[in-house]
Amino acid sequence: MKRPIEVEVEDLLRLHAPQVLGALVRRYGHFGPAEDAVQEALLAAAQQWPDAGVPDNPRGWLIKVASRRLTDQLRSDEARRRREETAAQLAPRDAFVAPPPGEGRAPSEDDTLSLLFLCCHPELTPPAQIALTLRAVGGLTTAEIARALLLPEATTAQRISRAKARIKDVPFRPPGPEDRDRRLAAVLQVLYLIFNEGYTATSGAALHRADLAHEAIRLTRAVRRLLPQEGAVTGLLALMLLTEARSAARTGPHGELIPLDEQDRTLWNRDAIAEGTALVEEALSEGPAGAYQLQAAIAALHDEAARAEDTDWPQILALYDVLVSRAPSPMAELGRAVAVAMVEGPEAGLTEVAKLEDRLAGHHRLDAVRAHLLERAGDREGARAAYQRAAQRTLSIPESRYLRLRAARLS
Repeated sequence: MKRPIEVEVEDLLRLHAPQVLGALVRRYGHFGPAEDAVQEALLAAAQQWPDAGVPDNPRGWLIKVASRRLTDQLRSDEARRRREETAAQLAPRDAFVAPPPGEGRAPSEDDTLSLLFLCCHPELTPPAQIALTLRAVGGLTTAEIARALLLPEATTAQRISRAKARIKDVPFRPPGPEDRDRRLAAVLQVLYLIFNEGYTATSGAALHRADLAHEAIRLTRAVRRLLPQEGAVTGLLALMLLTEARSAARTGPHGELIPLDEQDRTLWNRDAIAEGTALVEEALSEGPAGAYQLQAAIAALHDEAARAEDTDWPQILALYDVLVSRAPSPMAELGRAVAVAMVEGPEAGLTEVAKLEDRLAGHHRLDAVRAHLLERAGDREGARAAYQRAAQRTLSIPESRYLRLRAARLS
């Protein structure tokens, strides 16, 4: 059990980590060495602060310690010695000391956002973007990221190392107006991927990894503080909150999966639902609704229903119609197929599912939806076979158990 001071220190370090890294990268331009120096400073703080007390200016302390570590590291490299010495001569004496209140030289918020854009650079693959974002912006250690993503620590370290090498010469600055929206879309996609991996793990023994889902929410809150008028950011935060609000009811006492229509809705987090619903309304007022706003609106309709049978499926179907027209994707269309089935009957839903056969061939979710609709239509044998196929194709142990149990009940 962690002491209260240890929890306070951990929260502070997560808050300041991207700001400190941003300050160093902006000043020196060496992402990899700067990130290593920040990790050393964070480790020093985690060891010292619980007993010695938190400094009056924790961010300034971290920047000062990290800059010393980085300076030592750069001086050890003869090829970089001249650059470091020149930079030191040009820098003001207090360049790495946090300024007094009201006298900030460069907004730490700008650094955090620039850091997010850097970690989600299009030169990187999505898995590399996720790992680097969790490390540099989330402040997680390599071991923590490896555990969260169910990867060997060596694999995770290699992925992060390659990502840092790939972007080492990329300028540390916000993207220009010409590609800002594209880069912001990449940032939001990475945060959404992190959340989805936490909410429904794609593999392993656990269905839900709360730490990963909560980290995605925390980072999305940070982006919204920086970009409060961006409807997509507000919509994504709303979607995460409204989805995560159901987490306590998604599994039984032995970790078994409980589908949405069978969940004990008294276990849902009503505070998160209220916040998410308010954010949906705000997001929809901030311009044309995009994918995140529309998905959040759908989630809100699910969460507002006191019972499964009270769900406003016609309105959900109408929202899915807009979603697939504005942001078409196979998964959105699969969700629409379920809504069609709930409004027009399982046969109509199965017709929509058949249209996705080519694009989602081999995906367990297609078989799972087909099985559910076949069961509702009375085709027990067809449903049993589809449940079995879905169970074989998923890498999630809880999902596989649930699907096999559904198949067994139809035998």
